[in-house]
Amino acid sequence: MPVRAKAATTTLGYALLGLLAREERSGYELTHALKNPVGYFWFAQHSQVYPELARLETAGLVAYTLVEQSDRPDKKVYRLTDAGRAALRAWLNDATEPPRKRDELVLKAYSIWLADPTAAAQMMREHAQTHLAHLAEFQSGLSRLEQEAGETLWQPESPWFGVHAVLRRGIGYEREYSDWCEWLAQCLEGTQEAAR
Repeated sequence: MPVRAKAATTTLGYALLGLLAREERSGYELTHALKNPVGYFWFAQHSQVYPELARLETAGLVAYTLVEQSDRPDKKVYRLTDAGRAALRAWLNDATEPPRKRDELVLKAYSIWLADPTAAAQMMREHAQTHLAHLAEFQSGLSRLEQEAGETLWQPESPWFGVHAVLRRGIGYEREYSDWCEWLAQCLEGTQEAAR
């Protein structure tokens, strides 16, 4: 049976495999890594991680070593198996559906002509500020990455390359979203000539 058919897993499962392809980690460490950096582009609840790890283990995609601890409960440190690496590679090469957007702010913009312009402009400015804060996080992350990774940042066979790609995508997204919110706020305030 092909690896892909046996190893069909959730997107969260592939996110965990991608993290384990970089280094062995405990469930707690995987949960933390899902917040940063993976949380920038994929969200998972803490409660989803351990059941997904159990499914991946049952499918033979990950294995673990039990590490005894004297001051805490023993922990499982997970590693990617050969089958897990093959499943991850197969998934990476599979076609990907375009993402389906569910963005409430954009939905509001669709009918914003009915809103109070002053209140709507204020809301848009608040969202612009949120996106500018995220932009600053991504830019700071890229700066740190450039220092840590050096030239490997540009080598497609390096794990740093994937992080670099994600940060660049985040920077572009947050910059554009912030600009759009600011443009819309200017239009709502009647300063649309400056926004054209």
